[in-house]
Amino acid sequence: MPTQNQQVLEQEYDSTVRADIEQFRTQSHAWLNKEITDDQFRAQRLRRGVYGQRQEGVQMIRTKIPGGLLTADQMRAMAAVADAVAGGKGHLTTRQNIQYHFVPLLKVPDALHILADARLTTREACYNTVRNVTACPLAGLLPDEPFNVQPYAARLAFAFLHKELTDALPRKFKVAFSGGEEDTVATRINDVGLRAVVKDGVNGFLMTVAGGLGPLPVECKVLHEFIPAEDVVPHVEAVIRVFNQHGNRGNKDKARLKFILRERGFEWLRDTIAEQYQDILTNGGIPMPDAVPENFGGFQSKPPARGTGEMLPMFDPSPEFAEWRKTNVRDQKQAGYTIVTVMVQQGNLTGEQMRGLAKLAEDAGDGMLRVSMSQNVMLAYVPVGALNRVYGALAAMGLAQDRADEISDVVTCPGAYSCNLALTKSMGLGDALAFTVRKYDDPSVRDLKIRISGCPNSCGQHWVGDLGFYGNARKIDGPDGVKKEVPYYKMMLGGTEQEFGMTIQSLPARLAPVAVDRILTHFIANREVGEAFRDYVKRFKVETFKKLTADLEKPAADADPEVFMDWGDNENFSLKLGRGECAA
Repeated sequence: MPTQNQQVLEQEYDSTVRADIEQFRTQSHAWLNKEITDDQFRAQRLRRGVYGQRQEGVQMIRTKIPGGLLTADQMRAMAAVADAVAGGKGHLTTRQNIQYHFVPLLKVPDALHILADARLTTREACYNTVRNVTACPLAGLLPDEPFNVQPYAARLAFAFLHKELTDALPRKFKVAFSGGEEDTVATRINDVGLRAVVKDGVNGFLMTVAGGLGPLPVECKVLHEFIPAEDVVPHVEAVIRVFNQHGNRGNKDKARLKFILRERGFEWLRDTIAEQYQDILTNGGIPMPDAVPENFGGFQSKPPARGTGEMLPMFDPSPEFAEWRKTNVRDQKQAGYTIVTVMVQQGNLTGEQMRGLAKLAEDAGDGMLRVSMSQNVMLAYVPVGALNRVYGALAAMGLAQDRADEISDVVTCPGAYSCNLALTKSMGLGDALAFTVRKYDDPSVRDLKIRISGCPNSCGQHWVGDLGFYGNARKIDGPDGVKKEVPYYKMMLGGTEQEFGMTIQSLPARLAPVAVDRILTHFIANREVGEAFRDYVKRFKVETFKKLTADLEKPAADADPEVFMDWGDNENFSLKLGRGECAA
């Protein structure tokens, strides 16, 4: 049961959240009545995780999932919002959020109340704030992890929520926690990365700073080899203070922490952060919370009983089940239990599927759902003996696809489907490439990753994919002699979580699958035994791959008419952009 102090904490949190939602309702009406300007309303809207779309009159709502952990009831709340305001659909992002698209503005406050009922929030999921704090979704389950990072992620996320310091930073600020050897949340591409280590019996973190992607990716730097885990909030606050004071507020394209690193150097950044940390120790700062509200970041003072799966319908074994068992299931360190990865194609779920997953987590798991950076959902504490039944339940939901986290499990942002900044429909290319690469059964190919963004901003994290693509556009001669806009993608090869991909060249969107086929065929024929894909790319050099795809770069004027169309379209491409609000 929650302690008296925690009950007070929860009451204060809930009253703050409800008041904030009603304030937004008032602001929405004021904007519609032209009592406040677009710019005045935009800042308030974005603070609540509400973005404009390229379609007039509707919004995108982004819901934070701290650490990627959801209770079954929280997933049901997500489903309720999808059905009530978003056409029955939700989208998992690469930062452990769930987004809803095409939401009418005046329905937003009611949706936020539904989320608040389950202690979910959209507050500061957007805007120039500390964004959703990500963490390894498998924390607590892996044999090689020094300790479970999730409680620290939840406490840090709560510490910086709705604070004056973090309410209007120069730009967004991202934090990620990782445990074990497997860096499932790519800490190196965050403003602050925290990797679990133990030193002299004390839990702590290796702390990196100033990593980032976007149009100009920057490698992080190690700030501390070790900080005690209980001191993580003041250490991160010191970084935020430096960013708040010295970030470029005059040019949003150079406003991230990584640009301070580039312009002032690491020594200056390290020393200035150290000064702020000493000031926090001397004069005080934002404290490390002793606890978080019930269900915040998946925290439960009394975890639910684990399901056995015995009440699920039986399912006859099949070759499909055997393949799914091989690729989507792994043992966890708790004997007799497994982790099931539910492959969610490009992160798109229906409300009905969300409810089905919530029930399955209760019936055959620990009542929790874990959202990964690769836009999938994980179920833990699934008994080995229940896997057959779980597969049958997933098949009934349309979620029994095998080969999770392999090359055909393509990660994309929503792209021009909804985002104002996107040039191309990245999810359409994602479908096309998933179909193209599914035929490869070579393990070295299947282990590769494809990442796609609809513009250079890297919401699909194209820099860290073995094969990465980001959308752009060109004009080429059409059959009538008039230049026409064509959707293109810049192709990169050899990216990893530690090193960014190498740029090859731009290709028409419709011909990207042809390029991928050629590269994978060349890789199979020319790789050395045990050679990593990045090493293979470096050995053959960029020029090899440019030549391999050179004939695709500029189609002839009489090329197939489809080359003038984006994936998923049946009409010629037209470049349409709105005011960017980072909608992926």
